[in-house]
Amino acid sequence: MDLQKVSDCMSADFAKITPNMPVAEATRNLTKKTLLGGPVINETGTLVGWISEQDCLKVTVQVAYLDQRVATVNEIMSTDVLTIKTNDDLLSVAQQMLDAKPKTYPVVDESDKLVGVLTRRHVLDYLISQIG
Repeated sequence: MDLQKVSDCMSADFAKITPNMPVAEATRNLTKKTLLGGPVINETGTLVGWISEQDCLKVTVQVAYLDQRVATVNEIMSTDVLTIKTNDDLLSVAQQMLDAKPKTYPVVDESDKLVGVLTRRHVLDYLISQIG
């Protein structure tokens, strides 16, 4: 198999999450896409953070069972996010996924605009399609 790029198997179909969005809405967006986490983008489409399913669960439990206030994404999102580029080598990224690195990456262009996400499932689906 020739060297493949992230763009060969990333998905542009990801949960749309913004910093001022209530966590409950972000949770709905993530679960609709069956993702374990999602990129947080500002009004220009620039990546500003990441919110995980675990982050959402913690807040949702507080709201549903403890009747505590509703949080917004910017209050709980991570801002230190590892990203990859569309032209990054897919095998290298797959190797990173085997280590302690994230299992889902936001894919950004040269100006940090979000263009997609790459998950382990995307990589596996792509590799299986290449095997035949």
